[in-house]
Amino acid sequence: MPDWSIWLIALGANLLIGVVAWLYSIPKRNVSIVDGLWSLMILASLLVYVLLSSASGGRMILVVAMVSVWSVRLSDHITVSNHGNPEDHRYRTIRNNNQPRFWLKSLYIVFGLQAVLAWLVSLPAVAAAASPAPLGWLDFAAVVLWSAGMFFEAVGDWQLSRFQRRRDSSDEVMDQGLWRYTRHPNYFGEALLWWGIWLAALSAGAWWSVISPLMMTWLLLRISGVALLEKDIAERRPAYREYIERTSAFLPAPPRRVRPTPSNPNGA
Repeated sequence: MPDWSIWLIALGANLLIGVVAWLYSIPKRNVSIVDGLWSLMILASLLVYVLLSSASGGRMILVVAMVSVWSVRLSDHITVSNHGNPEDHRYRTIRNNNQPRFWLKSLYIVFGLQAVLAWLVSLPAVAAAASPAPLGWLDFAAVVLWSAGMFFEAVGDWQLSRFQRRRDSSDEVMDQGLWRYTRHPNYFGEALLWWGIWLAALSAGAWWSVISPLMMTWLLLRISGVALLEKDIAERRPAYREYIERTSAFLPAPPRRVRPTPSNPNGA
């Protein structure tokens, strides 16, 4: 079992990161920077625990490596993609809905909330790192699942970035590569790799840490991922409607056949 007092210290470290980022966002009037910090907060929770505890062994090295590779790559991708851009429309909506004094409210609505969620998501990685038990077949399965998730997330992000640089119209829809089989290969990959990390925790006996991948999957599907991104996208980008009809939202699947809309014989 993890040392819960040390895990609480990790929460304090996350909150400190959130406060610093919040102070930086005020003169910028842009809270989108929190997206690039999200994965780093999860990594910070794990590293604080490992450095302050007696955690050691092969499983600790394994989960630190998996979380580090995922965290640094994702943070770099988001930070580079958002550099020089105005505040993301999702956060502009939150800003408009929380006036006046959003600059103050964003401390807990955006940065504090992200810090706490990142801390909770880190639970299976912390539980796996805290276990001195030898590596087993579930750890091998964890690496396989994590690798598949990293593939979907990293390749999906790369394909989308390349498409955005080349497209001629903002209404064009990315429906090639992995995006042909799922509308959100990057979100699917992120959920998958965290289920992989949970397998490492399960190998250590920490089945109860399943709350983390369940929460991550729920957030990606219902809160900050698919649902929020597609809330009004069909209105803003009409070509996306047909893409929704033929393409799975999350789990990869062959494209569906879209029946053409029958024409009205009366011409009305």
